[in-house]
Amino acid sequence: MPFIKLTKIERKRFLVFITCLLTAIGAWLFLALNNKYVYTAKTVLIYKNVPQKRAFHALQSDTVDLQVEGTGWQLLFARLRVKPQSISISLEKLNNRNFILFSEQLYNVNQQLETSQKIISVKPDTLYFDFSEKKIKRVPVTLVSDFSFAKQYGISNDIMIIPEYVTLSGPEKELKKIKEWPTDTLKLTNLQATSVSRVAMTQNKMKNVSIFPSSAEVRVPVDEYTEKVIDLTLGVINNNQFYDIKLYPRKIKVTFLVPLSRYAQIDEDFIDAVVDMNDWKILNHNKLRVKLTRFPEYCKLVNIMPDKVDFIIEK
Repeated sequence: MPFIKLTKIERKRFLVFITCLLTAIGAWLFLALNNKYVYTAKTVLIYKNVPQKRAFHALQSDTVDLQVEGTGWQLLFARLRVKPQSISISLEKLNNRNFILFSEQLYNVNQQLETSQKIISVKPDTLYFDFSEKKIKRVPVTLVSDFSFAKQYGISNDIMIIPEYVTLSGPEKELKKIKEWPTDTLKLTNLQATSVSRVAMTQNKMKNVSIFPSSAEVRVPVDEYTEKVIDLTLGVINNNQFYDIKLYPRKIKVTFLVPLSRYAQIDEDFIDAVVDMNDWKILNHNKLRVKLTRFPEYCKLVNIMPDKVDFIIEK
C-alpha cells in the first residue's frame, strides 16, 4: 500500500491540527474531572460509646455504602482515596432506642475522612439492634503455646497465668457458649531459664461481648533436668479376694528426669507403683504389668525396670 506523501506545508498543518485536537481533549477532560460527582464507596463500621447496661446485637452487616460527593479526579481514584477504610459510629443513642440514624452523625463521619470528599448519605441510613440484659461471666484463661527448649531443659513446675480468669459481659445467650478464653500463641524458643511474658487474649470477634482484661502475664518455670533412679516397693490393687500374693521381684527401679532444683526433694514418697490383679483375673496374663499411680507432673519418666513381674498366689 503506497504511503501518502505530504508536502512540508501539509505536514506542518497536520501537526498543528493534532496538537489542537489533543489540547482540546485535554482541556475537556480537565474541566470534566473538576466537576462534582456522587459515587459509592464501601466501608466497615466500628462501634464506640456502646451501652453499658444493655447487650446489643446488630441486625445487619457491619459494612455500609457511603454516598460520597467528590470531583471526577477523586472518582477516578476512589478506592485509593477514601480513607480511612473504616468509620466510627457512636451507639450512645441506643440507651434510649433500638436504632441508629446515620443522618444524625454525618458531620462526625465526615470529620474522619482525610480528603476533601464529602459523605452526603449512607445506605442503609438506619441501623437496627436487638437487645437483651447484659450479663457478667468469668471463664478460665487457657494458654496457647509453642515452646522449644535447650538440651536437657524443660518446664519444672506449673505455668502461672495472671489473671487466671477473664470477665466477659454480654447477652446471656452468647455467654453460655463460652467455657474458656484462649490467649494468642505464646512462642518461646531455646528456653533455658524461667520466662515471664505478656500475651494478648485471642481477638474478640463478637461485637456484643466485651472482655477484660485484654492480656495476661505468663510465667513459664524452666530448669535443667538430670536423671535420677529410685527403688520402689510394689503395691497390689484389685485384690478383692485377699489372695496371699508373692511378687518377683518385689522392688523395681524407676528412672526419670527431675529438675535440678528438686533433685534432693524427690524420693520414694512422691511415687507409687502397683500391679493390678485384674491383669490376671480378667485378662489372664501370666505376668503383671507395673503401673505408676502417682508421679510428679514436673518429672519425666525414662523407664521402669522391670516393667512386668512374675507372681505366685498362695491359697
